[in-house]
Amino acid sequence: MNPLDGSPYQGYLYAYPHKTAYRPLRPRPALREVWAEQRRDQLFLYLHVPFCEMRCGFCNLFTRSNPPAAQVRGYLDQVARQAERVRDALGTAGYARVAVGGGTPTYLEPAELSRMFDLLAGWSGGGSGPLPTSVETSPATATADRIGVLAERGTTRVSIGVQSFLDVEARAAGRPQRRTDVESALATIRAAGIPELNLDLIYGIPGQTARTWDESLDAALRWRPEEIFLYPLYVRPLTGLDRRTSTVDGAGPADPEWDAQRLAFYRQGRDVLRSAGYRQLSLRHFRRTDLPVAGPDYTCQDDGMVGLGCGARSYTTDLHYSFDYAVGVRHVRTIIDDYLRRPADDFDVAEVGFRLDPTEQRRRWLVQSLLRAEGADPAAYTDRFAGRVVDDFPELAVLVDRGWVNVEPDRITLTEAGLERSDAIGPWLVSAPVRRAMTEYALR
Repeated sequence: MNPLDGSPYQGYLYAYPHKTAYRPLRPRPALREVWAEQRRDQLFLYLHVPFCEMRCGFCNLFTRSNPPAAQVRGYLDQVARQAERVRDALGTAGYARVAVGGGTPTYLEPAELSRMFDLLAGWSGGGSGPLPTSVETSPATATADRIGVLAERGTTRVSIGVQSFLDVEARAAGRPQRRTDVESALATIRAAGIPELNLDLIYGIPGQTARTWDESLDAALRWRPEEIFLYPLYVRPLTGLDRRTSTVDGAGPADPEWDAQRLAFYRQGRDVLRSAGYRQLSLRHFRRTDLPVAGPDYTCQDDGMVGLGCGARSYTTDLHYSFDYAVGVRHVRTIIDDYLRRPADDFDVAEVGFRLDPTEQRRRWLVQSLLRAEGADPAAYTDRFAGRVVDDFPELAVLVDRGWVNVEPDRITLTEAGLERSDAIGPWLVSAPVRRAMTEYALR
């Protein structure tokens, strides 16, 4: 069967290629050489904090829950060593924005958060003013003292994973929490005066109905968050929900009833947010229409990313690299332990990665552009690759025939029907070599 005829929910292609396509780099290339010919004037700086107070049932991120306090301190020590070596390897560089994710960065105690910000200081490359900085948090860790550190240190955006305002739904998603704690956390963030609040919700939770989904949407909108992300629930291998259910995650014959429910909830949420004054930026991403597009003119198509910490991904034009990746608790702990034992000169090289040849660079450009509501700019493609995107990717004609893509001289965009099929179109566009590498990866 053509994958496009299957489930609308086959995978969230948030990056291309996915880490499961990465392999050990032998010999390990020196970062100084990796970045020597790269543009470095407005990079994205990402710091990964792989710790949480609990592991949510739907989570397949690289994180562990409730680590020993000594490991957290040791992790910050090691990130400091890595940061020094990476900064030396890159030389003169400028940064457009900073993000701290995980895990849950606010799992750190206030003093540890202050130290984390000290590690990030000095990465602006001499630019004027503080960098736009986004930090992730959770209802349990968005305490006044922690959020106070974020505000004091210039955080411009806080993202909080609420998932549902109904306690019973949160538990069903493997995220036990109380609505009173969620509302208290949101009040704390707003009181701190941080300019932008992002709030994450999930649809397709067992037991969720159109009425309860509407209740969560209304509760979220009462806080007038600058951004809202609506995520379809996935049950991924080695997660808590995977151990509790036999539901198939996209790659096989998924449950048609569940697919229909998620699609209906997506449309419901989309329409509610649009009516409330939000514009849609992607399948998941909504931003208030009274606000400008966030941040400076950074684009992942043209500018690189520098990752710090175990689990962080970095990318240049032709090399994406990281440390090893895992989901299972035991293997995540093993990788973190290995990171903590590494000598400082191990951070002078790229460890695990994927080399993008010219064909893969073109495909990444298409995937990263097309899945955005604003679509792809054919002229920008030609300027960069000296070709025509419609000639290089006959797959676009297939999507046009299905009514999922509009091709105009100055813009290629997903239609409404195409946008809601983003999680099928994205995986379908993955190249055969990348798909093969992902399939061969032994998920741990």
